[in-house]
Amino acid sequence: MPVNLSAPHDSQLLPVPGIDIGTASAGVRKANRKDLTVFSLAEGTCVGAVFTQNRFCAAPVQVCQSHMKAQQGIRALVINTGVANAGTGESGLLHANEVCQALAQLLHIQAHQVLPFSTGVIMEPLPVARIVDGLPLALADLAQDHWPQAATAIMTTDTLPKAISRQLNIDGTTVTITGISKGAGMIRPNMATMLGFIATDANVSAQLMDGLAHDLAQASFNRISIDGDTSTNDSFVVMASGKAAHQRIDDWTSTQGMALKQALTDVARWLAQAIVRDGEGATKFITVTVEGGKTSDECLQAAYAIAHSPLVKTAFFASDPNLGRILAAVGYAGIADLAQDKIELYLDDVHVVTHGGRHAGYKEEDGKRVMKQSEITVRVVLGRGNASETVWTCDLSHDYVTINADYRS
Repeated sequence: MPVNLSAPHDSQLLPVPGIDIGTASAGVRKANRKDLTVFSLAEGTCVGAVFTQNRFCAAPVQVCQSHMKAQQGIRALVINTGVANAGTGESGLLHANEVCQALAQLLHIQAHQVLPFSTGVIMEPLPVARIVDGLPLALADLAQDHWPQAATAIMTTDTLPKAISRQLNIDGTTVTITGISKGAGMIRPNMATMLGFIATDANVSAQLMDGLAHDLAQASFNRISIDGDTSTNDSFVVMASGKAAHQRIDDWTSTQGMALKQALTDVARWLAQAIVRDGEGATKFITVTVEGGKTSDECLQAAYAIAHSPLVKTAFFASDPNLGRILAAVGYAGIADLAQDKIELYLDDVHVVTHGGRHAGYKEEDGKRVMKQSEITVRVVLGRGNASETVWTCDLSHDYVTINADYRS
């Protein structure tokens, strides 16, 4: 079961003017499930995106990157689950482009105005004919309020859909933000998330969108880890339809720009944390904060060393306060001149380590009490400076192995 996370009610997900969504059952991998999603974007919608930095990136990622560089105005997204179309060579690129061409013909737009996304099993050929046959069904289903259906249709090993909406007021105009994401395993984004899509009707300058996608990812999806693996298909897209009747935002430092960016960041962070809460086999949601670093980068080095460590994660699953594992992770994080006698370690309200050694007042029963909680904060102080960073992770359970051992069956 996900950690303190439930599926959203349909009424909680707000339509975004200028964004229509349709889903269909194409039989990509399994029969009788919605596995194909199409976003139709109003003309003039501005789009920003970031993608996996895995050098073995999937064919749809490569096609998306090419189409984004064309700067011809993105008008549609097409997403299939079941097959990742990764590790498929030249045929995979041909298949991804064929899907774009088929959707473009149906929407009377250009193929380079379509962004394709795939998620699922790697090294299996994309069933192009099934997807192409499913496109008219998805288009017939287009509606502004189909965010709940899309959140479900993009799932793979997720146990529940991940979606959220927020609204804010800009210049007297109500602006809507709605986003969905998917992911539960193979999670250590190095750009964004597994698949994430956020849309708003805010009026934003096109020149701001790529930077916006990067900044949102850095504040959210680039701060999570379930198992330390970076997927071949990670993609994050942010869309602004411009339908809201407020003055265009050309600068994030303006009052309106800061308010919108903060609201978008909140949505992205919620979606990223939802992925961790629904991590494969997860029973605990863990916040890892590293403070007192010389730089943000070294704080992240230490935080991710803790978050990735199988020994740390299994100890949390067992509620075993074997907390020397956390110190070991900090020690091998790669901070060459780290002084261990300056390290402080806290587990929620419990002061575990001071000056690199066990705190005199620490009692193991206090550590065990905290580790039995479903939500836990690990705080490490490096004693080197004023930088700090936070990442989110989960424990590693028996079920994680079971789920991934059976994934292709």
